[in-house]
Amino acid sequence: MTPQEFDYVATMLKRESGLVLGRDKVYLLESRLVPLARERGMPGLPELIHALMAGKDPTLQKLVVDAMTTNETFFFRDIKPFDQFKTFTLPELLAARAAKKTLRIWSAASSTGQEPYTLAMILKEMEATFAGWRIEILATDLSNDVLEKAKRGAYTQFEVQRGLPVQLLVKYFTQAKDALKRMVTYRPFNLLGSYAGMGPFDIVFCRNVLIYFDQETKGKVLENIVKLMPSDGTLYLGGAETVLGVTSSFQPISGQRGLYRPTAGSAGVKF
Repeated sequence: MTPQEFDYVATMLKRESGLVLGRDKVYLLESRLVPLARERGMPGLPELIHALMAGKDPTLQKLVVDAMTTNETFFFRDIKPFDQFKTFTLPELLAARAAKKTLRIWSAASSTGQEPYTLAMILKEMEATFAGWRIEILATDLSNDVLEKAKRGAYTQFEVQRGLPVQLLVKYFTQAKDALKRMVTYRPFNLLGSYAGMGPFDIVFCRNVLIYFDQETKGKVLENIVKLMPSDGTLYLGGAETVLGVTSSFQPISGQRGLYRPTAGSAGVKF
């Protein structure tokens, strides 16, 4: 792969998805795109890139973006955020939203659905507590392919065994799968696009996606998200992510690692 070819793909990925790819990531291009090239009947990566540059196949760019932005996920990934969701965030909002009895949650980079289904399972286990409430979970991703898999709710034995406690596996993947699926709405969404029609959201999970963006893009995404949240809303970021040095619109929640709240005057929604 020539430097010019790499730069072409890297520029396109940055423009279309926000993904920042340094020259040290050639191996990532190869591991993700060589299988795609073969699926398309091409000998290898150079031919795929040449086809991409020629622009004759309108679907190819999307396939490349999907291949490069599909990230690993699994149930109850990094268990701490889900413990915080159950023991800190939900009890807070249970009291704060007692009059309206509504709760909206956004899984902003849901991939194949393990994160939103984990949230749904936690809420299902607490359904007596939230009796009479209207709870919505919106799950979005850039890739239609992973969203279709998420909608089907069909996972391999390997996928469900990664992080999913056996009692929840038996309970929700045999007896109540449809009930779980009905709790989540899936739709395609690009974090670099327009946020019109989105929100409001009491809770936003935007974990393990900002790490792929440059500082300017991270800031823009967070500025858009804060406009969809009330002042007591909660933002969840990944373990390697932070708002510090990126935006002043969010501040860390004391004692809750990885959780953030809109700073005074930054929230865009009033309850």
